[in-house]
Amino acid sequence: MLDARPVRFADIPRSCWDRLLALSPAATPFARWTFHRAWWDAYGDTAHEQYLACIPADSRSDGIDWELARAIVPLMHRHEVEPQDFANKTVLRERDAGDAWRSVPPDAKAVFFGASYHADYATVLAAPADLEAVAEATALALKRPPDSAHGSQLWDAVDLRRLRVSDPVLPALMSSLAVTDPTWQVSREQEDVCPVVTAPSGDWDEYLAMLDKQDRHEIRRKLRRAAVVGDLSIEISRPTKEAINSFVDLHRRRFGEHGLFPEGPGGERSRHFIDRLAQLEREAPDSGQLHVGLVHCGSRLIWAMLAFDDGKTCFLYNAGMDPDARDVSPGVTGTAEYLKNRLAAGRRRFDFLRGDEPYKYEWGAKDEPIERLLVLREEPR
Repeated sequence: MLDARPVRFADIPRSCWDRLLALSPAATPFARWTFHRAWWDAYGDTAHEQYLACIPADSRSDGIDWELARAIVPLMHRHEVEPQDFANKTVLRERDAGDAWRSVPPDAKAVFFGASYHADYATVLAAPADLEAVAEATALALKRPPDSAHGSQLWDAVDLRRLRVSDPVLPALMSSLAVTDPTWQVSREQEDVCPVVTAPSGDWDEYLAMLDKQDRHEIRRKLRRAAVVGDLSIEISRPTKEAINSFVDLHRRRFGEHGLFPEGPGGERSRHFIDRLAQLEREAPDSGQLHVGLVHCGSRLIWAMLAFDDGKTCFLYNAGMDPDARDVSPGVTGTAEYLKNRLAAGRRRFDFLRGDEPYKYEWGAKDEPIERLLVLREEPR
């Protein structure tokens, strides 16, 4: 048996986090220590930490022997809706799923996965063989009174999002939560989709052949047209300050107040988060997974992609482009150059992350659902 003990994120040794991350079957770049550290540095006053460390239940120590830790459950709590959410850019985007989507009162105290407001995937850090025991320990921890540092108010909802359908954490948690307290109402529903491209090989023409005929024709036509204006080239850069500045500039120019970096506190927090994440990824012992793809047409920078690359999958986090470069279709030509480059580097999966925007399917993406696991103490008010 395991015991799930509350811990501060800052008290978790980086070595323990990385050890458990490497054992986790559904780990993505959003589960990295760097992502969580950057999120708390930028958005720490919008939520309260509720991380759990799972250790053998027979441990007699009041403290935690991190070498014996079998899991980290990254949780936080806050109200479903906080007064400053819109200004802080901490609004949970929700799909219109009709009656299938269960609403939670905005003033409900809810437990979420840590950093999930800006992550596209979430999971628990543990080896597959430990997941059943970890889920049981987590459910029992949620049944206990709140940690004294967080006041006496019980949670109204456990609202765990961003879980991949294939993540073994999902059924393990659902099963344990369902039996721990018969008064809890446990449900599972589709939260969103992540369109993913799976290429047959590293050959660009073979990849194009899998696309719809019209989409394939448009990509080739726009690449030819851009090549007349100037030679297309791409640089895959580490997230240096200069590369991040280029990405932010093009993102602002393309999306303005509707993008990541509007004027005001929300845009400032987004910039703080990206800058901090880039710094931590640059300094990471494994050299980091975050990079910036910069595409030029001639001497002109027309497109920039902020992405994670774990050696197998590229996670396309966000992009910016020059709105004055319409003559070279920067959205299409930039994405094409990035995909060609990464295919040649051995990547076969390209994850466009949350959202069913039409442009993703023009590249041959297929939906991979992400799930929400919801626990309510009582029917929504």
